Amino acid sequence: ATLLCAMAAHYRQTPLDHSRAAATARQWLSDESPAYPHFALAFAGGEVAGLASVAIAHPGIDLERLMFLKDLFVRDSARDKGVGRALVGFLAGYCLGKGIGRIDLTTEDWNEGALRFYDRLGAERHGQKVFLRLSGDALNKVAGT
Repeated sequence: ATLLCAMAAHYRQTPLDHSRAAATARQWLSDESPAYPHFALAFAGGEVAGLASVAIAHPGIDLERLMFLKDLFVRDSARDKGVGRALVGFLAGYCLGKGIGRIDLTTEDWNEGALRFYDRLGAERHGQKVFLRLSGDALNKVAGT
């Protein structure tokens, strides 16, 4: 829960109430979660230092599966200590072991630290895709068609 509160602050979201964050974490980690997300946690000094939230996608019958890295977050106190690298390395190993051919991800355009981190890992800036979102009025309008 503390990590979720730190994530909200880092991503410039409205501060989270700790009890609400704890309830959300319990739901995400239980069978109650409808999306069945996958999480990887990194620990340092007995505390959670970072997390990765991913989903596995099956883009087509004859296409390789892919992993979508929705969030990679490392607490400020654990930055520059290899935690993010360890999490992505774990995910890459998982992909290779399961026949998953790639990891796709996005990051905020203002997050220069994340952009440098992914550049160091060898991630390509993939100009073939444009990130789009349906939410709010647009989501309601499409749902009504």
